[in-house]
Amino acid sequence: MDKLKVIQWNTGKVGKLALRAILDDPRLELVGVFAHSADKVGVDAGTLCGRPQTGVLATSDIDALLALKPDSVVYTPFTGDVDQTVRLLESGADVVSTNLFFHVGGIQGEVRERLEAACQRGNSSLYISGINPGWINAIAIAQTAVCRDVQSLTLIESADCSVYESVETWSFLGMGEPEATDETRQAAQTWLVMFRDVAVRMGEALGYTFDDVEFFIEYASAAERVDLGWFVMEKGSNAALRGGWRGKVGGKTVITATVVWYLTRKLVENWEIDDDQHRVIIEGEPNVDTRVRYTPPSHWGNHEWDTMTALPAVNALHQIKAARPGVLGLLDVGLPHAPAAEWSRLRGG
Repeated sequence: MDKLKVIQWNTGKVGKLALRAILDDPRLELVGVFAHSADKVGVDAGTLCGRPQTGVLATSDIDALLALKPDSVVYTPFTGDVDQTVRLLESGADVVSTNLFFHVGGIQGEVRERLEAACQRGNSSLYISGINPGWINAIAIAQTAVCRDVQSLTLIESADCSVYESVETWSFLGMGEPEATDETRQAAQTWLVMFRDVAVRMGEALGYTFDDVEFFIEYASAAERVDLGWFVMEKGSNAALRGGWRGKVGGKTVITATVVWYLTRKLVENWEIDDDQHRVIIEGEPNVDTRVRYTPPSHWGNHEWDTMTALPAVNALHQIKAARPGVLGLLDVGLPHAPAAEWSRLRGG
């Protein structure tokens, strides 16, 4: 298998881990790094992600990066740039993005048309892996293959978010507030719109055309005062949320994407919270109930959990290269996988 020449676009929380994964993958060759921050320009890629020196220096010069003729770009900025992405695709580089472009309405309508046209001009592909992490969508869809009938599919993400130190995020979502107001729910809907994409893409893969995609949200309150060291919730204030999106056909919910995010388990409402971070429930013939639990190694810090957002993007690069040109969906890429045998050979085992 020929090595793919890869550019890492941005080196934030997810981008740093994606950069590390590119360097660790013997199937890939890092040829460039785009840096949004001026203080990262000229810094070696290894320094930016905690790896040995590589000789590849970060730059903000897009023309210089395109001149490298990359096969692929791993695109991980917090806010996606459609103009940048069009340039990358027109140059012939495949783009796999963890960003969902929701600041411009997502990959639909005029935005999708521009990106699709860029793919055709560059004979390239765009794949949105997502952030939840994206691969669980494909895992859920694949499990319907054992069924002779499917009535509904539910995907649930359960996460202890007390390690996600972002006061801005949890304040925006209404955590720590004395009650859930209409304004709180509207703010949560704005933030959780990224999980609408989860429901829509699973629906598309199963052939559904939704009549409606409905948002839902509820909160649970802290049973006692909780001080996380970086965020405080008084007794009775919002401390957990359960919400998401229901894709409906003919008034019936056929796809549900749910998140259960909690900052403490000590809740007045005594919610039953799964220890398993992902659960797939298929009502059909037969019913399917699959639970996935992630166990981090002892050396992981809080933000190492972003590995599960970065790696599905990096590990999909060869499959994206083999796919048709255009904006790709779940069925176009299949199930990305780790280069386990290559890693084993590198370890000498």
